[in-house]
Amino acid sequence: MSGFSNFAVSFTIISILSGCLTLYGFGMNTGGPAMIVWGWPFVGLMTLLVGLAMAEVCSSYPTAGGLYYWAAKLAPSNGAAWSWFTGWFNFLGQVAVTAGIDFGAAFFLNAFLDLQFGYTATPGHTITLFGIILVLHGLLNTFGVQLVARLNDISVWWHVLGVLIIVGALAFLPDNHQSASFVFGEFVNNTGWSSGFYVALLGLLLAQYTFTGYDASAHMTEETHDAARSGPRGIVMSIVVSLIAGWILLIGVTFAIQSYDDEVASAAPPAQIFIDAVGATGGKLLLLIVIGAQFFCGMSSVTANSRMIYAFSRDGALPYSAFWHRVNKRTRTPTNAVWLAAGGAFLLGLPYLWNTTAYAAVTSIAVIGLYIAYVLPTFLRLRRGAGFERGPWHLGRWSRPIGTVAVVWVCFIAVLFMLPQASPVTAKNFNYTPIAVLVVLGFAGVWWLVSARRWFTGPKVQGSAEELAAIERDLGSV
Repeated sequence: MSGFSNFAVSFTIISILSGCLTLYGFGMNTGGPAMIVWGWPFVGLMTLLVGLAMAEVCSSYPTAGGLYYWAAKLAPSNGAAWSWFTGWFNFLGQVAVTAGIDFGAAFFLNAFLDLQFGYTATPGHTITLFGIILVLHGLLNTFGVQLVARLNDISVWWHVLGVLIIVGALAFLPDNHQSASFVFGEFVNNTGWSSGFYVALLGLLLAQYTFTGYDASAHMTEETHDAARSGPRGIVMSIVVSLIAGWILLIGVTFAIQSYDDEVASAAPPAQIFIDAVGATGGKLLLLIVIGAQFFCGMSSVTANSRMIYAFSRDGALPYSAFWHRVNKRTRTPTNAVWLAAGGAFLLGLPYLWNTTAYAAVTSIAVIGLYIAYVLPTFLRLRRGAGFERGPWHLGRWSRPIGTVAVVWVCFIAVLFMLPQASPVTAKNFNYTPIAVLVVLGFAGVWWLVSARRWFTGPKVQGSAEELAAIERDLGSV
């Protein structure tokens, strides 16, 4: 992979056309335009600090195992334990972010099919489409490896041009636009909570969920030229480009709102905004751009997820690891890991059949799982101090202050997104994020105490002579 391709994978998984728009309705209820527009740059800058700290570690250890491999190398003692829990948090977050992306794609596809063919947006229909999209992504990553690589590169331009087309259409075609005071200052609270400050904090989920998945650049480093520099650059540039383009997109969509109450009450608020602003035909075309971007995003997420599962199971850290890290001799891809990623994502989305806030919970799980995994190596790097061996890409004297702020921020959001999102709390709107996190963490913790601590020694050496020799043998037999 080239450096651009490495960047393209992370940029595609961040996917502003997926995260920004699938949680746009959530943002309309939790803070409204003011939090949608101002929450984005604030969270983007905090995310950039997390990404910079991650990129510095990536430059020192450019390996497919990524985060959990870094934790093992950086821990002064008990490296295996740090690696174990970092890997499990990453596994939870990766599966959840795949679920969130493809669930969002199902939302928007259902909205399009409803407009075009009358296929109503019911929970059952959405879950059916969710399953179909996951199967397609599984098949692409199983049989269409070369196609996936090409589509990742195309996806960057699809996102950039897609944002320009959507914002341009929403800027010039509608007869009416909202005022600047509305877009930049209107605060809306439809959550049932009386505290505006608490609601504003909940509204940060829209941006924080979108800024996930850039660890893909780290997982793909073993397949990237000049990995010690290209991997860190891919992480940082994917965040910076997404920050700028995403803010333009959110401001453009918010200016185009025609009837706030009607649009926030629809099944897919951005879709309704498109239709109200530019008409049925134009709205459908803009909707297809978004669906295409979400499809690219989910495809790349399954790719990155499967590579993490492959590396983690290669070290025996998942149940039935020998099965999950098996590589298809014909395609040279971890096929079983691909289907574990898709199947796990489907299970996380199923509660939507009876829980109206399930999608917000899935995105919260993704944020908490991924960001804890992101920041644990940074925490360990801070503990190492001068003992940390820098790679060719590093932060110099800014390493410690940036790393410290990154750790504090992740601790804050890990608590925030476990809190109730609607009041009064009922079975239908219960935020089941703490349950999902505790189940996975509890399973990993019990397994570690009962068994794994006696045999799990951390990641195997990646790129060892034995592995390289095995790869050469496999390639020679193709």
